[in-house]
Amino acid sequence: MAARTGPLSRRDTLRLSAGAGVAALLAACGGGGGAGSAGTPAAGTAAPNGAAAITIPTTGAVLPTDNVSFHWIDSGGLKQTFMQQFVPLYEKAHPNITVQYDALPWNEIAKTVPLGVQNGNAPDVFQLPMNFTGGQAVAQGWIQPLDAIIPNFAQWKAGFPPGIFYEGVTVYQGRTYSFPFWSNKTGDLLLYNVDYLTPAGIDPQSKPMTWDEYRAVAKKLTQQGSGKYYGVIIEGNQADRWAAHVRTFAQPAGAIGASAGGSIQDMNLKTGEFNFASDQYLAAIDLLLALKVDGSVFPGSLSLNGPQARAQMAQGVAGMILQGPFNIPQWKTENPDFHFGVARTPVPNNAAPVPQMYTPGGGEFFWVYAKSEHPAIAGDIFSYFGSAAGQTAALSITGGARQSVFAQANAAAQLDPRAKQANDIFDQTLHLGPDPNVRNPEWAHVELERKTVTPDFGTTIQGIYTGHISNAKQAMLDLKDRADKELDRAIKAAQAKGASVSRDDLVFPNWDPTKDYTDGDYAALKK
Repeated sequence: MAARTGPLSRRDTLRLSAGAGVAALLAACGGGGGAGSAGTPAAGTAAPNGAAAITIPTTGAVLPTDNVSFHWIDSGGLKQTFMQQFVPLYEKAHPNITVQYDALPWNEIAKTVPLGVQNGNAPDVFQLPMNFTGGQAVAQGWIQPLDAIIPNFAQWKAGFPPGIFYEGVTVYQGRTYSFPFWSNKTGDLLLYNVDYLTPAGIDPQSKPMTWDEYRAVAKKLTQQGSGKYYGVIIEGNQADRWAAHVRTFAQPAGAIGASAGGSIQDMNLKTGEFNFASDQYLAAIDLLLALKVDGSVFPGSLSLNGPQARAQMAQGVAGMILQGPFNIPQWKTENPDFHFGVARTPVPNNAAPVPQMYTPGGGEFFWVYAKSEHPAIAGDIFSYFGSAAGQTAALSITGGARQSVFAQANAAAQLDPRAKQANDIFDQTLHLGPDPNVRNPEWAHVELERKTVTPDFGTTIQGIYTGHISNAKQAMLDLKDRADKELDRAIKAAQAKGASVSRDDLVFPNWDPTKDYTDGDYAALKK
C-alpha cells in the first residue's frame, strides 16, 4: 500500500495494536541486531575529552594590561564541560586576566542576573533567565551590542551560515547582540540498551519503529526482563518532558510544529492555531496511556527527573528512553560499559512522517552586560567561540552532544560514531521553520506581555497520565482555549502600547515543512 502523506486522523495515527504479532514486528524492525550493529562505537574514535583541541588565537582585541577579573555565568551542562577546559588556557595566554566562571541552575540565573542588573554589578557575560527575551533585555538596558566589541566584526559575522542573524532574534534595531553557541537543530532520539534489544531480535537501526512497533517492543522487553527491567523509562517528575514526549510522537504524525521553539513550539504555523487538541496530540497521549496499561513503564518513573531517568537507564532498569543527544557523551564517560544505541524516534503507523522544524537563530545565547568594564575580553572570547575553529574544539571536547551552526565544525570534530549518527538523524528529520519574530520584529512586544498559562501543557499531560485528570480531550480543549485567550490578550496589550501586531503574524501559508523556510519565503509574504 502506498504511504500516505497527508495529516492523519486520531484513529489512523494511533491504531494501537497491543496484540500485534511479535514475528511480524521483528521482521519489520529487522531481526538480529547483533554486536556489530550500528550504535557500537568503533575502537579508537573517542572524542578527546581534554584541552588539546583548544587554541587561543590573537584576535586583535585591545585587552587590558593591568590585572583584572572577568565574570561569566551560564547554565552549565555541556558549556561547563568546555569552559572548564577553555578558561585555564585563556588565563595562561593572558596572565593578567582572571576569569571567574560560574555554572548555575536556571532558577539561580533567574535570581542572580536581574539582581545584578538592578545593583549595577551583573556578570560581564551571562545567559538570560528563561522566558526573558533578548528584546526585553535590550528594551530594559541590560545588554550591549557586539558590533563594536568583536574584532573585525563584519568579517566575523559574515563567517556564519544563513539563518542566524535575524531582527528580533539575535539582532535588535539593526545591531547584533548575540550569536548561538550551538545549533538548535536538535530534539529527542530513541536511545536503547543494545544488550536488551538484541536478544529480542530487534534492531532499530534497520528502520524506524512505528508507534505500534514501539508499544509491542516495550511490552516484549518488559516480559523479557521478568521484573528486572522494563520496556521504557519516562522522566515523570519533570512536567516539560511529558510535553516533549507528546510532541515527539505527534508532530511527525502531522501536527506540524517545532522540536525546539519556545512559545511557538505547539503551534501549527501554517494555520496559526495551537496543536493541543489536535487528533495527533490526543493520539500521542493515548500511546503514553497504552504503555502504562501494558505495564511497560519502569515503575519508579513518576519520581524521576530527566538526569535521574538518564542515570537509571544506564543502570539497566529499562530498554528504551526518549531523550536528547547529550546522553551520548555522558554515558560514554560515566558508564563506559553501557552498550547503547541511537535511532530515530517512533514514526506514525500508516503514513510518511512529517519533518519537525527548528527555529532561526540557533540556541544557547550569551549576552554582554551593558555596564561591563571589560567588554573587550568578551569580544575576544566571542570571536573564538563564534568561529569554526572554536566550534570544532567545543564539539570535540563535549562529545558532539549538540551540533554547531558551522557545517565545517560538525565535519571536523572528533566525535563518537553515535554522536555523528544523531547529527545525521536530525539533518534528515528537521528543517528550518518560520518564526513570527523574523517576519515582524514587533512580535517581541507580544512576548513581553504574554504569560504562561497554568496548568501548562506538560503539567496537563502529567495529570492525565497519573489519573488526576480523567478526560484527556476535554483537558486539552481547555488548555487550547486558555492558550488562545492569553495570546489574544497579549496581542491586544502590545497593540495598546503601539505595536503593529496581529495573529496574522503567526500564519505562514507558504510554509512547506519538508523544506527549509528561507528569506525568499518571508519576502513572498510581503508581496
